[in-house]
Amino acid sequence: MTRGKRVHQAPEVEVRLLREGIIESKHYVQAVVSDDRGRTLSVAGDAEMSTFVRSALKPFQALAVIETGALERYKLSDRDLAIMCASHRGTPEQARQAFNILWRADIDPSMLQCPVRDGRQSPLEHNCSGKHAGMLAASQLSNFPLGSYLQRNHPIQEHILNKLADLLKIPAAEFIAARDDCGAPTYFMQLRQIATLYAQLASGNNLGMERVIRAMTHHPTLIAGDGEFDTELVRLTAGELVSKSGAEGVQCVARVG
Repeated sequence: MTRGKRVHQAPEVEVRLLREGIIESKHYVQAVVSDDRGRTLSVAGDAEMSTFVRSALKPFQALAVIETGALERYKLSDRDLAIMCASHRGTPEQARQAFNILWRADIDPSMLQCPVRDGRQSPLEHNCSGKHAGMLAASQLSNFPLGSYLQRNHPIQEHILNKLADLLKIPAAEFIAARDDCGAPTYFMQLRQIATLYAQLASGNNLGMERVIRAMTHHPTLIAGDGEFDTELVRLTAGELVSKSGAEGVQCVARVG
């Protein structure tokens, strides 16, 4: 918690769904506001509550691609970086963007280990295909094995974990990992830690994070899709806010700059 400064503490938020004035369901929200130094500023509920970060981890997984030099080596654009951060709908535009990453890195799409979704023809249409393509491109450049890129002991996954540990200033061994639905590792974190990561991401304190934010705010259609919360919030605020969702109710929003 913040030292020397009062933290605004409130009960968890209750959201009610009404049908003709009658409460049909209630949803309880835990929320945390942190700054980029890890100080907790405001809490609704429990800042220490832990959950799997799920797809809200994608911007930080994309940092590994930047740090290996794969963007420069393969001449990948901000559009490519945006699709790496995306939980997308698998539209033709989005699938082509994920394919572009693989094509530029000379990787066959059959190397993608994200599943083919029901009713779809290709793993490129999976909502996590951009993230997987980025991991493969970074592995290709670094001469890491491609067939095991989702294993927790794979060098690209260790790079991602070490980046998280560095940002949060805690030992990598303390992170609890599990397999996400797409096959990649995800991590069990306190809400205040997730909030701190997003405050750092939006702060522009290093060039890698600045480029991730630029990609996400300049190409909102790629990060989710028309009508999706992440895309529409970025559009509505003209890029002043960046937003990234994760499964099971995870939602991260940060003010840029």
